[in-house]
Amino acid sequence: MLSGRQSSWLLVTLVILGCTPTPPPLGVLRPDPKNFPKSLDGPMPNFGPFVSRLDALSSACSLIFSQQDASAGREDDMHFDLRWRNAKEYCAWLYYTPDDRYELSMLVESTEPVPPRKQHERRCKAPALVNDARYPSRSLKYLYFVHNHPGTPTKLSEEDIGAVFKIAKLHGPFVETKEGRIPVGVIAFFANSYRPSAAACDGFYEYSWGSPMVIRWTRGDEGRWQQRKAGTVTWLNEQEFNFEPE
Repeated sequence: MLSGRQSSWLLVTLVILGCTPTPPPLGVLRPDPKNFPKSLDGPMPNFGPFVSRLDALSSACSLIFSQQDASAGREDDMHFDLRWRNAKEYCAWLYYTPDDRYELSMLVESTEPVPPRKQHERRCKAPALVNDARYPSRSLKYLYFVHNHPGTPTKLSEEDIGAVFKIAKLHGPFVETKEGRIPVGVIAFFANSYRPSAAACDGFYEYSWGSPMVIRWTRGDEGRWQQRKAGTVTWLNEQEFNFEPE
């Protein structure tokens, strides 16, 4: 039998162990909001490189939904509200290298608290620059800011669309690749399943600089990516727009 002093020490030990945060998995950054990094390391371990942007996006989608709490599932699923309270957004840069390959930066796990009046939202903030030690910093070309939407059904938000203007202003509106000239954009992945799995990726929304449309990508019967229009974007000037989802 433990003495009273031993019991107290054991209780304190268990409390300390229980409060110790689990370290993030390989390739995931959990930044301190008070000391936010200026750059994000790349490339993501065990990811690429890829010669096709769609292959790179597909792999990035699978990678993100392999992370814990990346999806809360469908809103009409049992216990969705509980999973949503724990749900996280992960975000990263998909960039193009001087070797004509697509790479992914490390993932950022959202650590910013959600304001009380915006509990229906999840957001992820990433540094504006990627540090890939293999290449000079200015040689990297930033193509997509990618992130997940933890709940479904979902659509691209006005904040997502507005972010494209900021990306174009910071990194330029287009990236010259072996696949042609591609406009920069924002990608939002979604999954119907709430269980962490590489197979959980069900599709993504894409909005690219200057486009009048939001595109929704899903897999067809043969596993090939198919696209359809998911909304109309009308730019009023360089920074203001109207968005009509379908």
